[in-house]
Order: sequence, then C-alpha cells, then structure tokens
Amino acid sequence: MFKRLPGDEARNLVTTTPDTAIVFQPAVVRTPALVTLLIYLNRFLVALFRTIWRHPVATAVPAALGFTWYQYGWPLAASLFGIVVLSLVSWAFIDRRSFARLVGWRLLAWWRLMSVYRRHWQSVMDVSGLGKRVNGRTYLPRLLRVQCDGWADRITVHMLRGQAVKDWSDRIDNLAHGFGATSCRVALIKGGRLLLIFPRHDPLATPIPALPVPDQPTVGPVEIGKQEDGRPLRLKVHGTHVLIAGATGAGKGSFLWDTIRGLLPAMRAGLAEVWALDPKLMELSFGRELFQGRYAADPADCADLLDEAVSVMQKRAARFAGLQRSHVPTIEDPFVLVLVDEVAFLTAYQPDKQLRHRISAALATLATQGRSVGVGVMAALQDPRKEVMNIRNLFPDKIALRLDESEQVDMVLGDGARDRGALADHISPIPEQGAGVAYMRLETSPEPIRVRAAYVSDTDIRAMVAQFGEAA
Repeated sequence: MFKRLPGDEARNLVTTTPDTAIVFQPAVVRTPALVTLLIYLNRFLVALFRTIWRHPVATAVPAALGFTWYQYGWPLAASLFGIVVLSLVSWAFIDRRSFARLVGWRLLAWWRLMSVYRRHWQSVMDVSGLGKRVNGRTYLPRLLRVQCDGWADRITVHMLRGQAVKDWSDRIDNLAHGFGATSCRVALIKGGRLLLIFPRHDPLATPIPALPVPDQPTVGPVEIGKQEDGRPLRLKVHGTHVLIAGATGAGKGSFLWDTIRGLLPAMRAGLAEVWALDPKLMELSFGRELFQGRYAADPADCADLLDEAVSVMQKRAARFAGLQRSHVPTIEDPFVLVLVDEVAFLTAYQPDKQLRHRISAALATLATQGRSVGVGVMAALQDPRKEVMNIRNLFPDKIALRLDESEQVDMVLGDGARDRGALADHISPIPEQGAGVAYMRLETSPEPIRVRAAYVSDTDIRAMVAQFGEAA
C-alpha cells in the first residue's frame, strides 16, 4: 500500500562485523565533457544576448571602439574615445538634469548593481533567511533590476514561490545592514515581485524654512514641505480629514501652521475658513486674529464651536441633497477646516463627562459626514491609543511624527505600516534633525511616505497676522 523509502530499508540492515558502520555510496553519473561545455556555452550566449538587449548603448560603444582599434589602429580609437568622453562631460555641464536622467543614474545603477547588490546578494539572502535550501540545493530570490535616483536605490526582486511580503518586511533591518544602507522599505509591485528601497542619503536631515504664501487662492492640496525623494509635499485638506500624532516636541504645530499658511489667500478671498480649537492655549493662540472669531480655548467654548460646525454641515447637506454630491468652495459656502490641537484633552482627559461626550459626538459626526459638504477636520494628539482617540479610523489621511513606542506606529497609520518601513519610533528627538519629520499614509495610497513639514517660526506667524489678520 505504502511505498518504502530508502531510509526504511537501510534501518533494517544489520552488520555481522562488530563495530563496523554500514556505508552507502551514492551512485555517480559522469557527464561527458562535451555536454558540460555545451551547457556553459549556452549560458554564456544567453547572458550575452540579455546584456546586449538590456544595455544596447553600453555594449555598442565599447564594441565600436574595439572594431575601430582593430580596423584602423589605436590612435583613431583613442581619439573617438576622447570625443565621447568630452561630449558626455560637456552635456553634464550644460544640462545636468537630462544627463543625470538619461546617463548618470543608469551608470550609477549599473555600478551599484555590480559592486553592492550582486556582489553580496547570496550572502545577505542566506544570512537573513530569505534564501532556502531544499534537498541540498540552494534557492535564492532573483535580483531583477536596480534603478537609482537622487536619493535612493530601488531594487526589483522576484520572490521565491511560497514567500509572502511579510517574510521580507520582517527582515528590513537585515537587508539594510547587509547592503550598507541606513534603512529599507518594502513595497509590493505585483504578485511575486517586490520593490526594495534603500536610501543613500537623507534629504530631510536639515530643517525647511517657512514656504512662501501662495499667490492664488486655493483649497486644493496645499504645499507644506518636502517628501523624502525631494518632491514638494502637498497635503489634501478639502474633501478629507487628517489625523496628526506625535510626541511632545515632534513638530505637530508645523503641519497645523503650514496648512493655515497655504490657505491664507483662500481665507482672504472668502473661499475658506479655519475654525481653531486650542485647549492648551499655546499653539494656535499666537495667530487667533486669522480665524475671524472662530477660536476657542475653554472646553465649553470648544464644544459650542464644534456644535456650530455640525449645524453648518447639516444645513449644507439639506440644501445639497439631490443637487450635488461634492462640495465646490464659494463665498456663500466656503470650505470650513476645523483645527483641533491636542484633541485628547477634549475627548479623553476632560473631567466633565457630559462635555466630553458632547465633544466626542460632534467630532464623530463631522468625521463621518463633513467631507462631502466641505467641512474638514484636522486633529493633532500625542497619545494615539484607542481609549484616548476612539474615532481615529474615521480619518482617511494619517500622519505619524516621532512616537515613543513601535506599537504606536500601527495605531496611527494602520496595521503593517511599520513593517513596510514607517519607523516613526526611530525619528531623532533632536529638534534640528527630527522636528517636523513624519511618515504619512494617505487614503489613495497604502504605502507610507517619509516627509518633513516646513518650520513656521513665531516671526513668520506675526508676519501672517500683520498681512492677513484684518483682511482674513
């Protein structure tokens, strides 16, 4: 019924010679030398064809120089080589951006592929446990492609069959240290393929000064800082809700004031209003003249202001019913952004139970119904635990600044965010290095991105009040 395995038969054998072990010698199949040579020749031709197909220019240039040397001698080949080098150098000086995009980053990617990733690939895979050994044969994930840009290396990898993204995200520290990078991030491209991102340097290491106030009024995504890849950071505030979490001194105020700064022209034009709740009486009180009387610090006044926002929202919903499904800012119906600094003081630490329930109910109502009628909420807090902020899942866009514990990262950004590289608990506590640095997870993209908000100083806030305070 059952097939006997070789080990079963060997276990039943008994030697008649004392103290003598039974030795089994495996059968050896001798491959003819001609077959071995043909196999190696086939591999060489396949690799040569793949190299020519993937890098036609890089292979054509040395081939042309070699042919010129063979046909016409080395002086002409050396002259052509000098012309090519001089042309590339001139191109780099004249238009550095296009040279980097078409030549520079590709050369760097090839160099990093050969000197770093392909050189250490097998050892890193073995030590990290991502390579597997089955029946004496080693299986390694395939390194498909290396791309470079101004700040990071992007590695496309084909996983082994049966591997999951979590197998890689659990080993981001092994991968980062194995390839000499400060960090590693893992993103799924499609089934079986991963993108590993290894930053080469940190463009967010230095503080960003306050950005200029926009010339034109807009409630669209407002520019508030810079992303890790050097692109501008534009935060969507109209049509969404934003939750900001971070420890004391992490820079939550930078996101609040950058948002206000970006909306100032729209506030002056009557297309936007900012309603500020400042229970700490420290952050937003500095520019209370900008809020046109929509400012509250006392918990009871905060509850009244939230109730008024709910009333505005409900009246708009009644007027928009059956006529429009999305809000377009107008002077009659401006975009209303409710800013709440240290929301936990109002929803969890407020000793008046009735007032606490009233504030929590108003925030929940705004978070569930406000975005479609032009009422948004931006809330900042220090402690992201569920018992402190039980409506955090109602905020589509989330920002995690420096946090005290690794578990808090997933509390803010969602399950699995830290495994994909959102190391908010590793952000430096030194203000010059870490203030305003955060990981952001947007509704439109599950992958966290590392950003830094510009620093709006007290002098900048005074200038904003002087210019827009009366006209706002």
